[in-house]
Amino acid sequence: MKEFIQTLSEAQNANSDIELLRRSIAVESITGNETPFALFLQAELEKLGLNTGVSDFMEGRKNVWGNKKGKKGFPNLMFIGHTDTVHTEGWRDYWRSDPRADPFGGVDTEGAIWGRGSCDLKGGICAAMASLRLLHEAGYQLEGGITFAFVGDEESGEIGTGVSAGIKDFLSRFNEWELTAPDFIIYVEPTCLDIFTAQIGFFIANITVRGKSAYFGKPELGVDALKYSHKLLAQIWSHESEIRLGSQHDLLGPSSLLVTSIEGGGFIAVPDQCRFSLIRTLQPDEDLNAAIKQFEDCLSNEETMEGITVQIDYPAGRNHAQGGTGFEISQDTEYVQLLKNCIYDSAQGKGEICGAPYWSEIPFLVNEFSCPAVYCAPGDISVAHTFEERVNIDEYLAAIRGFALFISRYCGIKPLSTI
Repeated sequence: MKEFIQTLSEAQNANSDIELLRRSIAVESITGNETPFALFLQAELEKLGLNTGVSDFMEGRKNVWGNKKGKKGFPNLMFIGHTDTVHTEGWRDYWRSDPRADPFGGVDTEGAIWGRGSCDLKGGICAAMASLRLLHEAGYQLEGGITFAFVGDEESGEIGTGVSAGIKDFLSRFNEWELTAPDFIIYVEPTCLDIFTAQIGFFIANITVRGKSAYFGKPELGVDALKYSHKLLAQIWSHESEIRLGSQHDLLGPSSLLVTSIEGGGFIAVPDQCRFSLIRTLQPDEDLNAAIKQFEDCLSNEETMEGITVQIDYPAGRNHAQGGTGFEISQDTEYVQLLKNCIYDSAQGKGEICGAPYWSEIPFLVNEFSCPAVYCAPGDISVAHTFEERVNIDEYLAAIRGFALFISRYCGIKPLSTI
């Protein structure tokens, strides 16, 4: 293996790999505007000699895929990731006269490439594509099959979006395109090149408490929504304590519940409305329906105040109508261990088995294909969605070599000159 790593290192064109990432960042793809980036990726996939396709998952919003069918008896690998990024509001003000003020500039400084999407997750997309290019440049072609699938609408935050419409549509059309089902899947969410074999589940709840407004001098004529919300919040925080005292996952720790925002009042009067939001995380084996029932029971335990109504909405349905389920595969899965070794040999110190402290779209894939899937890509999730978003150049280049090494050992390769 070490000799082949040396072959890959000598064949790698770092400048071309970095330029691919910078050009990728330059194509703005904030959720809702994925199409320009999908078309950019289609052109790059065609350069790799793949059969490609694009389709609208919603009007004017495209997914893209590229595929090479493998020989009979050889496995099929899928790389998948989302094309959309979060917004850039406030970015230019944060950086002002700094070269990084352009969120789509892909500035190379401090050993990293900066810009919106650099970490989450254009670094992973480009590393996956560049790994196949690296194998070609080293003089090899695949024996097995490979599919790249890049889908929109993963990110939350833009009104009317962020419900995984892209991956739902891609999977619904999979057979129509006569693509080969994968035997192993790498979703290129940022992991600092560690390997995430488990992820949290989650639901988000928006609670609206309505009462009755009244003039401040006659408060007895009103029904105070803020006062009742205080009681509900006390119940919620008590429920949070119970959750944290529950079982702890070896990779993900305990489940959690976090109240993330609150808004109410605003007039010199009895407040007639209060809204607050929360997010509840779940361990992979926790049932989402049961968790929602426990949460709603904790609210209903409070004595009802006359004139108060409580409405609960779940705005973030993913592979479940009210949220997203967790997932976990065995850390000892053969090809998880193979990927671990390939990453470790290409980027010393990387390739640890960890859990994802975020939710992304692997549960859709595990449910559809019943095959192992992991998250693995360059980039640190802690800087995603921030003005400090960047990806370390050395880690990005190591990811390309690590993925190329894994492809060669998983799919099988032969010299390009072989007929």
